[in-house]
Amino acid sequence: MTTFHEQGLKGQFLIAMPGMGDPRFAKSVVYICDHSDEGAMGLIINKPSKDIKFQELLDQLSITATTSVSDVDIYFGGPVEMGRGFVLHSNDYHIDGSTMHAGDRVGMTATLDVIKDIARGDGPENALFALGYAGWAPSQLEGELARNGWLTVPADQAILFDVETDNKWQAAIELLGIDPLLLSAEGGRA
Repeated sequence: MTTFHEQGLKGQFLIAMPGMGDPRFAKSVVYICDHSDEGAMGLIINKPSKDIKFQELLDQLSITATTSVSDVDIYFGGPVEMGRGFVLHSNDYHIDGSTMHAGDRVGMTATLDVIKDIARGDGPENALFALGYAGWAPSQLEGELARNGWLTVPADQAILFDVETDNKWQAAIELLGIDPLLLSAEGGRA
């Protein structure tokens, strides 16, 4: 039998089931950036921050934009380290020693350099900026999966970067060929 750790969930979407008990994760799509015996880390990709815009962040960091940044959304990435920023991006961008391979054709960079590059127009072709992250202790995520809290599916870059935020949850479920209206919060055993 293959365990999650042997195949890993890195590069997968976690899709919150309708009965998700934690309101911070209700109807969430989480991109899993890392998964190992030490736990898991991911970013919620469909909950835009209502508190701050990218230009405001640049102003706070004293970074001058030389290109239009009005279309850069900031997302609530999860409840852990909410003051810390993470940029999930296409792999056309890489900073040695700072960019983490986060799945097929996706990287994650958590330094000011990527924000400066985006502001200058030198950043990645596709990027999603998140404050905070979702984290799981060893075996915690596996327990949540066993309790029917999440569905998993290989991530799709179009959903990650191109689909409208309000449509990402349904689009991710549709990757599984499932009608979201037929989902139940109750798990079962045959």
